[in-house]
Amino acid sequence: MPLSKEQLLRDPNIEPSSDVIAKALGKANNAYTKFLNELMSHGIDLEWRYYNDGKAWLAKVLYKWTGARGGQNQKTVFWLSIWDGFFKVSIFIPEKNRAEVLSLPLETDVKQLISNSKQMGKMKFFPVIFDLYSDEFFAAVFLLADFQKSI
Repeated sequence: MPLSKEQLLRDPNIEPSSDVIAKALGKANNAYTKFLNELMSHGIDLEWRYYNDGKAWLAKVLYKWTGARGGQNQKTVFWLSIWDGFFKVSIFIPEKNRAEVLSLPLETDVKQLISNSKQMGKMKFFPVIFDLYSDEFFAAVFLLADFQKSI
């Protein structure tokens, strides 16, 4: 576990290639690679972009589908960022769906994390944030991601 929690990928001129990410994650890169493979099996795409407001590269993780009339739709499922020795997944769930999320078959510690999460100011969402060093919480992340796709 790293001693400091420092967000990386802050240079707008250095795009987050697999080599850059592998160097930043160190031992957690194997988990990240496994995570990316799992994303594909859930029909979710990852798009990197530099955000000036946060002064860092973030991955917007999107679910894309074709609507009934043939239009292309997309929904942000969660955000991913690279930190010193781990990657962070931030899922923003509508407050009105908190009870539904708590009824999902999640581990007790994940349900506690959801219960303790506070609504974000005037926004009607609450964050569920995972610091991922290994595949320990993958099942919970993908269960929540599938839930996000369905609402």
